[in-house]
Amino acid sequence: MTPYTDLCLTLTPQQEALKQGVHQFARDVLRPAAMALDRVSDPQQIIDSGSLLWTTLKAAYAQSFHTALVPHAYGGLGLQGLELHLALEELGWGSADFAASIAVAGFPFFSVAAMGNAALIDELVRPFVEDREARVVGCWALTEPNHGSDRFQVGTPEFYNQNIIGQVTARREGDSYVINGEKAAWISNGTIATHAVTYLTLDPSKGLAGGGVAFIPLNLPGVTKGPPLDKLGQRALNQGGMIFKNVRIPARYMLVGPEGYEAVLQRTLVLTNSAVAAVFTGVARAAYEEALAYTRSRIQGGKPLWEHQLVQKHLFELFTKVETCRALSRAALIYNHAAATPAVEYAIAAKTYCTQACWEVTDTALQLFGGKGLSRGSVIEKLFRDARASLIEDGANEVLMLVGAQQLIKKYGEHAGA
Repeated sequence: MTPYTDLCLTLTPQQEALKQGVHQFARDVLRPAAMALDRVSDPQQIIDSGSLLWTTLKAAYAQSFHTALVPHAYGGLGLQGLELHLALEELGWGSADFAASIAVAGFPFFSVAAMGNAALIDELVRPFVEDREARVVGCWALTEPNHGSDRFQVGTPEFYNQNIIGQVTARREGDSYVINGEKAAWISNGTIATHAVTYLTLDPSKGLAGGGVAFIPLNLPGVTKGPPLDKLGQRALNQGGMIFKNVRIPARYMLVGPEGYEAVLQRTLVLTNSAVAAVFTGVARAAYEEALAYTRSRIQGGKPLWEHQLVQKHLFELFTKVETCRALSRAALIYNHAAATPAVEYAIAAKTYCTQACWEVTDTALQLFGGKGLSRGSVIEKLFRDARASLIEDGANEVLMLVGAQQLIKKYGEHAGA
């Protein structure tokens, strides 16, 4: 590991061990696998049985990384705050695509655990926690053909507009809910998942605010999955859509109704945005370290690149951006794990700032590589493509900023004149 000074002076030996252990896994397992899968031209081959994708996921499951969000009480790692950031940054350093896949794999089961229903935890969460072969894989089904980042617009007028309705609906029939509609092709793990936590519409009269959250096993009759997307970057993160046609789930699998949907969506927004910020802090660090190593060895003008003043300026700018990413994303994640009421605007600020800074870092780092940075098969070229997706995934930055602004306006109004 290229040494950097961790400005947190209170890391415990256990936290240091966590950081070093995840980094070693990211270095030895995730990055080589991600680089190899990036060169596979057919996305279907990436998810086929026997693919390196499955070997890598099984290795992550063997380390219990898939249970990072599941509380200790239910057998998971239960990482929170600083520990969660340490792990996500190192996973992102190794592979943004695998970091996302591993984290999302546990999201449906974390969602069930958060409800505190002992029967559902025994039925659904514990088998996932005990899995070491990646037989149980989760996904988060939010995006729809006509709805993407706007599903996150909690607190905005559009969120309560009765004319804006989600495309996947659920209706109650006795002891069951019947699910119908289509989710778009950007569901992470969508093509390989066995279970989905699905954000859908229960009360269309309330617009997007009339939503609910359902846990759906994807082997039920009426579930159809689409093909994996052929993407610019993060190719080891399979993504694809799904269609629900009269899919029937037990009523107990409807985890949240419209009365609690807004609060749950805010919590989800806080968690996912904070996680993305941490992952792409790791990607930015990886790009900076690649640039540092290359400019040290590359001779131009009779001396190593890093002895040229202009290159030194660029390297220091990269260093500064990585450090500010870590400071903001850590602070937001630590606060929102400890606070009774999450500060959505800080999670959004972390996501939008860190992903934009990561994109700038990878762009400048690639520039320092010159023509070699454009060569397929180089780490920096993959990091460049992976970073570009971060400005869109888990909410386009422009839309998220509007949601964050609404939070600021609301809080300012509440405290005006105080």
